[in-house]
Amino acid sequence: MDPRTPSPANPWLALRNLTPARIALGRSGTSLPTGAQLDFQFAHAQARDAVHLAFDHASLAEQLQARGRDTLVLHSAASDRHQYLQRPDLGRRLHEDSARLLREHAHANPGGVDLAIVVADGLSALAVHRHTLPLLARFEEQAAADGWSCAPVLLVEQGRVAVADEIGELLGARMTVMLIGERPGLSSPDSLGLYFTYAPKVGLTDAYRNCISNVRLEGLSYGMAAHRLLYLMREACRRQLSGVNLKDEAELHSIDSENPTSKKGNFLLDEG
Repeated sequence: MDPRTPSPANPWLALRNLTPARIALGRSGTSLPTGAQLDFQFAHAQARDAVHLAFDHASLAEQLQARGRDTLVLHSAASDRHQYLQRPDLGRRLHEDSARLLREHAHANPGGVDLAIVVADGLSALAVHRHTLPLLARFEEQAAADGWSCAPVLLVEQGRVAVADEIGELLGARMTVMLIGERPGLSSPDSLGLYFTYAPKVGLTDAYRNCISNVRLEGLSYGMAAHRLLYLMREACRRQLSGVNLKDEAELHSIDSENPTSKKGNFLLDEG
């Protein structure tokens, strides 16, 4: 115990600098201290705001077009946010008008495309607003170098992951990549998820797609997310599949990569 204070030292306090988890919060009697309680309420409010934030697709479309990318704005079968949250099934299908728009686009551009990039608000439009452009800047340059033809970027209001299957099928796309706001946590209201599907069609389950999650500044970096996604896409083209049978074995380069004797690869798959 520090003789200058009446309370014992708390060895957990040093660990608070290493994690966003709520540890070593202390107590006031049998309750949380006021500061810790207010922090929790603030984080909870941020998560709720992220869920209900409207998708600013107009601003995102403008920024994408400034970079030379065409866009199409679509809407799911969920009429508004309230229905979207209560009826997940409606968020997985396109509204009839949006499906018609895609059919017309496919008719005007026959032959299909290699890749359709879909951006949907999901459960955090905040994540989409913050991370879509910097992630695509890293991803699309290499995708173009690989020679993949791309559809316009599809911006979907009130969309869930599976809506990309219908979009890909209507466009005749060989692959779809969905960028979507993930369910907010109390320390991550802006987490972006990537979902990749080879040979998309209506009715596929999650077992047929690959997920890369927690893309944000405090989580998985844009460069690493793009690297993993490109690996999955190249392997999917080679093996003609995606999902549970396609594992992420992308080489992860670190500081030790400069050492020729160091191992490369996914450490989770290393033996011994």
